[in-house]
Amino acid sequence: MKTEGGITVRRALELPGLRGGLPEVLTGEAGLDREVRWVHAGEAPNIPALLKGGELLLTTGLGLGSLPADQRAFVRRLADRGIAALVVELGPRFGRLPPAIVEAAGSAGLPLVQLHREVPFVAVTEEIHTEIVNGHYALLQRAEEVHRRCTRAVLDGGGVPQVLGILADFAANPVFLETPDGRLLYAAGTGTAVVGAEPLQVWEGLRGARAARESPPAGTVLVEVPGSGPGTGSVRARLVLPAVSGPLAEVHRMAAERAAGILAVVLMQARQEDEVAARGRGDFLTDLAEGRISPEDAPAQAGVLGFRPGGDPLLPVVMRLSPESAPAGSWALLARAVTEELAAVGAPALVGVRPVEGRVPLLLALRPGVTRTALADRVAQALRAGAARAGLERAGDRTPVVVVVAAAGVWAAASAGLRHAAEAARAAHGLQERPWYDARRLDIDLLLWRLRDHPDLESFVDRAIGPLREHDRTGRPALLPTLEAYLAHAGRKAEAARDLHLNRQTLYNRLARIGELLGTDLDDPESVLALSLALRARRHTG
Repeated sequence: MKTEGGITVRRALELPGLRGGLPEVLTGEAGLDREVRWVHAGEAPNIPALLKGGELLLTTGLGLGSLPADQRAFVRRLADRGIAALVVELGPRFGRLPPAIVEAAGSAGLPLVQLHREVPFVAVTEEIHTEIVNGHYALLQRAEEVHRRCTRAVLDGGGVPQVLGILADFAANPVFLETPDGRLLYAAGTGTAVVGAEPLQVWEGLRGARAARESPPAGTVLVEVPGSGPGTGSVRARLVLPAVSGPLAEVHRMAAERAAGILAVVLMQARQEDEVAARGRGDFLTDLAEGRISPEDAPAQAGVLGFRPGGDPLLPVVMRLSPESAPAGSWALLARAVTEELAAVGAPALVGVRPVEGRVPLLLALRPGVTRTALADRVAQALRAGAARAGLERAGDRTPVVVVVAAAGVWAAASAGLRHAAEAARAAHGLQERPWYDARRLDIDLLLWRLRDHPDLESFVDRAIGPLREHDRTGRPALLPTLEAYLAHAGRKAEAARDLHLNRQTLYNRLARIGELLGTDLDDPESVLALSLALRARRHTG
């Protein structure tokens, strides 16, 4: 991993303290970009044993020994300790460095510098240390800025995708969030907080590489996201930053560690990794529906999420819960319950959740020999069973609405189908309950729902059935149910009478009263059409 926060040997030689000594580089020019972790000054023969690596050693050469063999051994020990550079001040001990020292440093690739003028080692040490400290402070400031941006994103309503997107942009590399056992939860590429094809392709490569070896690729940053389980070492998830587009530096690890703390809070709020994964699948399905993911890129991304339908047609389905049926914290249980129920259906399925909209979007593969109607029946039953297990379908609540698109098709059709089904599910609330609704048969309701805020729609409803609504507010019997039954049976009075448990004469009297109040002929097709539309539209108006 690339290091940051210190200074290089080259930079140290450019500072006034050492520059005043007229430094001459004798060997190791290729190592002048080594980081100087610290400065040490000393003359003792055993000084190599006191060093830890990365130091710039200042000396007048008193401890280097007099014999060439001792001098070579001293330099080799310094190189073995991994020091950044050896700087020797010429003077009483050496007028010029002996060939043995120069040769040993050159063989080891150790930067060797001789100073032609005396310099105060204390001042040099203070100057370089100040530069190092300032560099580390600047490093901390950069990492803290990422932390502030992530915090701000979460406080503004963002979640895992936004945090990962900020970190990916900062590191200029893709970022992944995985479960402790290696399952992908979220991915983010540079310039976006949305899962894209490129980071997922990288993830596939990483997963394949992990199967062949335990350690991640060189340069990868791994940071654990703490959990709240038993024991202090519990891990909720893991951040993975591979060095794909460029090398990663220490500041990127620092930023990832700070982001991990924020992600721990976000995941704790989400309560379970299952919900995070289900939301990720819901985000993918929503992005597909809204055109942010192209049909060409969709199969690869769906494959990473575990959905591989092969060449089978895709059937989009959406379940929408009534607002009162979605208590906080139940979405993880819902996603798990629905997935388990659908496993018994036998069709490959990709299930997501969208808590904000209160819906469960999914894609199903329609296997050969299975009809759309048969699959829809079984899926609707599984969805409602999952909702009941999760405590989201309770007595007194409206039954969840399940909408199935008209026909299965390719990925491009699935994109439009998911969007159509999601809107149709909203328009279907309040209709007569059915196991599932055909999206195509909801088109009129969908059109009226889209016009729900237009004042002309409310005016139309008021003109068409306003007198009848006014009658039912004060008079008895209520006449709107009679009109609804009459229209539902396409004007077949005998069937309407049976449905309302009325004798025919009573029905005739009520229909006559309705015609009188509305000033219309219930046998006129245009009037019947207007009344049918008004009855449907009144669910969407005040």
